[in-house]
Amino acid sequence: MQTKNTGGDPMPGQPDRKMVPFEEIRTEQDLLPPGAEPGTVPTDLDQSTGLERLEILGKMQGVDIFDMRPLDSSRKGTLDDPIVVRSAGDEQFAGCTGYPADSHVVDWLRMTRDRPIKRCPECGGVYRMEYVGPPDDPHADHGHGHEHHGYEEPKTFVDFIRPEYMGGPQPLYKGKIP
Repeated sequence: MQTKNTGGDPMPGQPDRKMVPFEEIRTEQDLLPPGAEPGTVPTDLDQSTGLERLEILGKMQGVDIFDMRPLDSSRKGTLDDPIVVRSAGDEQFAGCTGYPADSHVVDWLRMTRDRPIKRCPECGGVYRMEYVGPPDDPHADHGHGHEHHGYEEPKTFVDFIRPEYMGGPQPLYKGKIP
């Protein structure tokens, strides 16, 4: 004999109003929680919202939405074959510990959509950010000019490389050294 459920988890066979199946999430409204029953302590599932709720719902159904697997450490990335770091945002940090792994302390490398390739200053390993987020919205700016808030990326040595040095190997210099 089943009794009426007064709160908490649903009885077997009853729908669970706390959990929308991961495949059915379409809008931000689907990521709003029902809240806890009065007089009870809310669980993470009762009160989480947004990306945290999406992560919890995904994990409950075996989906790792943030792809938290470690990066490939079986080799050192090169310019021709870099270690790929996937990102759904405009920037991504990757920690390099060298090759073989743990050869040096962690160097944190910041990759952006504008500068997706970074080289570790300690070991020379190369990393490349692969953007996997939503496609660019041509109407996202709405003409307000707020996209950078006056911030300009600082220049690095890469900004001062002569154009003739970019690309493949160059012939040896045959003239006088200036």
